[in-house]
Amino acid sequence: MKTEIVTNGSQITARFSGRLDTAAAVQTAEDVSPLLEATNKEIILDCSELDYISSSGLRIFLGIRKEAANHGSKVVVRNISTDIRQVFMMTGFISLFEIQ
Repeated sequence: MKTEIVTNGSQITARFSGRLDTAAAVQTAEDVSPLLEATNKEIILDCSELDYISSSGLRIFLGIRKEAANHGSKVVVRNISTDIRQVFMMTGFISLFEIQ
């Protein structure tokens, strides 16, 4: 699992690659810490190269959303695959995030 954080003006993007499973969740949680401190930013979670997401990964996304709301930031999830969209639909996450 690889996470890349890129800041561009008022946007901060996290690009996820690989499998966001329980084994990768601890490192990924550390990698996304800059997102948790972003104030008044648009946070983009780019999932174009994300192959799989487990409940641990969903928990990370939910934590990002919660902290973003506390800091006046907006979270957008982009480029999810059909399989990940199905996970979002089954868990109700589809209604929690703006999906593009």
